[in-house]
Amino acid sequence: MKITVVGAGNVGATCADACARNELANEVILVDIKEGLAEGKALDIWETSPITLYDTRTIGSTNDYTKTAGSDVVVITSGLPRKPGMSRDDLINTNAKIVKSVTENVIAHSPEAIIIVVSNPLDVMCYTAFLTTQKKNKNKVMGMAGILDTARYRSFLAEALNCSPKDIQAVLMGGHGDTMVPLPRYTTVSGIPVTELIEKDKLDAIIERTKKGGGELVNLMGTSAWYAPGTAAAQMVEAIVRDQKRIFPCCAWLEGEYGLNDIYLGVPVKLGKEGIEEIIELDLNEEEKELVNQSADHVKEVMKVLDNMELF
Repeated sequence: MKITVVGAGNVGATCADACARNELANEVILVDIKEGLAEGKALDIWETSPITLYDTRTIGSTNDYTKTAGSDVVVITSGLPRKPGMSRDDLINTNAKIVKSVTENVIAHSPEAIIIVVSNPLDVMCYTAFLTTQKKNKNKVMGMAGILDTARYRSFLAEALNCSPKDIQAVLMGGHGDTMVPLPRYTTVSGIPVTELIEKDKLDAIIERTKKGGGELVNLMGTSAWYAPGTAAAQMVEAIVRDQKRIFPCCAWLEGEYGLNDIYLGVPVKLGKEGIEEIIELDLNEEEKELVNQSADHVKEVMKVLDNMELF
């Protein structure tokens, strides 16, 4: 079993570290374009193995994709963060070219690999990777967003309720950003509906904080988060390589589900060795449907920006 993580920045290195510590594969390959960065971080991670007691080898590579050959799962974290003065279209243009190039290199050496995209803007970067594979297998190209967003939602709820985050389960749908749709009706604490445990105004405030969770961290640190995103991506890898059939909110290609077509959007799915093995369709009420449709409209606008760039 081999796992590749492309991008040795904070998110990629955190993901590689989590994959290694949990012994999800024999090898974890870390790739980056910056000379020596991937090799250094891979070595640093490997040097923790006698301390935390695991056998997975971490190997770094500066833009040499031959070392990734035969990977079972590839996590793509490559891309630039949005900088002051940079428009959304500029960010899409820059990162789409990066993700397209990375995906081309990945599939050239690992044509059967399952691809998990973490790069932002998440939904449209999934679309970029999918187009690069020539829409070969929609179940093998997906995005990590919902696990991160629900983790934030659940952690905020655990604080508010003064309970263990282990007991909180939640579903979140839609795009990765301010239009995401946390679903209180599908949020429980040890099986108890969360609405029975917290006042509506407090729950609404937590939902709004969740939607802006990434921005909150950028404002605090001056850069994007990495521990939670990297660990969330590793959790998806684990579900796939161990064929766990776990139900997670992931960014998936929809072909009629929820009445939506030809769009990457966050929905609950079953993850196993074949990638997305099932898209689960919840019986949403009218208010929930409207919120999901609004989010989908926003994502489609962003996808049109990519289409107009004529990269494919």
